[in-house]
Amino acid sequence: MKTDKSTSALFTLGLVIFAVGVRAQDTNAPAAPAPTPLTTMLPSTTISGYVDTSAIWVPGTGDAHPAPVAFNTPQKQDGFNLDSVDVRLSKAADDTTKWTAGYVLELQYGPDAINPFGGTPIRQAYVDLVAPVGNGLHLQMGQFDNILGYESNDDYKNPNFTRSYGYSLEPVSHTGLLLSYQFCEEFSAEAGVADSITSQGNANSFIAGANTGVAESKKSFISLLTLTAPKAWGSLAGSTLSAGYDQGTGTSMPGADREELYVGTTINTPLKGLTFGASWDAVWNDDMNIFGFPLGAVTPATEVNTGYNTSYAGYMVYGVTDKLSLSARGEYFHGSAAIVSPLGLGYNADIMAYTGTLQYNLWANVITRLEVRWDHVCNSVNNGDLFGGTGAPTEKNQVLFAANVIYKF
Repeated sequence: MKTDKSTSALFTLGLVIFAVGVRAQDTNAPAAPAPTPLTTMLPSTTISGYVDTSAIWVPGTGDAHPAPVAFNTPQKQDGFNLDSVDVRLSKAADDTTKWTAGYVLELQYGPDAINPFGGTPIRQAYVDLVAPVGNGLHLQMGQFDNILGYESNDDYKNPNFTRSYGYSLEPVSHTGLLLSYQFCEEFSAEAGVADSITSQGNANSFIAGANTGVAESKKSFISLLTLTAPKAWGSLAGSTLSAGYDQGTGTSMPGADREELYVGTTINTPLKGLTFGASWDAVWNDDMNIFGFPLGAVTPATEVNTGYNTSYAGYMVYGVTDKLSLSARGEYFHGSAAIVSPLGLGYNADIMAYTGTLQYNLWANVITRLEVRWDHVCNSVNNGDLFGGTGAPTEKNQVLFAANVIYKF
């Protein structure tokens, strides 16, 4: 049982339940009933989470058009922010030799909260089942985080505070069934069926013509393969290469298709603490026309595959000491800005972005980071501006300074 501060409340509750049973026996009252399923599960439940805060400054006046990446909204510029509060309850199903079960219930609040159901704080909620087949087959059913991508939904797990264009292209979660299997230490695979490869769930998976009242839907395919360098590879041991492919319903029209392809790698080096990474994300939206707008009321058979976005990123992380680390990221994004931008810019663009992060963890359980980011428009329709301004964009360059403080429990 995990008995640190994060589970002290559950431990206390267990003692109270036990004490009530003892008093009943001491007063010659009838024997206490057998523990309920809830109380017997409490000792194996773990509570964890974090509080994520930031301060952001963008030099200059007017910032109605920040860099079009996830969680980078005008409301967060030039101020202090409570980004998100995350609370996770979980019970691991980690015995692969038996029929075991676990669960995850994760709630998230705040402007950066991932709430696929809209209006609710539920980020993840799924049942984790283990079938004793070979090395143990995991089956997750419910709502779970997206399996593709270099960066995590949890900010503190990423090298940088701000998100990449690749992360911004991907869905944040799925609703469905996911199978995971570890063939050996060097190879694992994940594959599943979901309502949609977007984060909208079954409400977005109905086929064209669903407004006739016929509840027919199409499902989506998600997958990820991961290779891990063995110990015999010396300093490269633990390095990974992952590739994934998703295909299913898109966002602009019921029944429309969307495809996602991801390749990513993390490479350890002979220099202790130095790690390199790289990723490629590509998204094809079959329900978009050449201008990046929805095709409208057409059948999937008449769609054209022209809504295309791609992002390339390179990463470097150097752990100078146990507390101090330096991280850098360089990116190139090409495609329809109407897809990636929450502001719906409505035309194609090429953007370069460079991010540098200094992290120093002075306090226990606390991550503190300082970051600078520069986004530059290489090309856009009519060579137009994409950033800044109080109305229309007025800048091709945008520099952002951020401080990020996260407490983990």
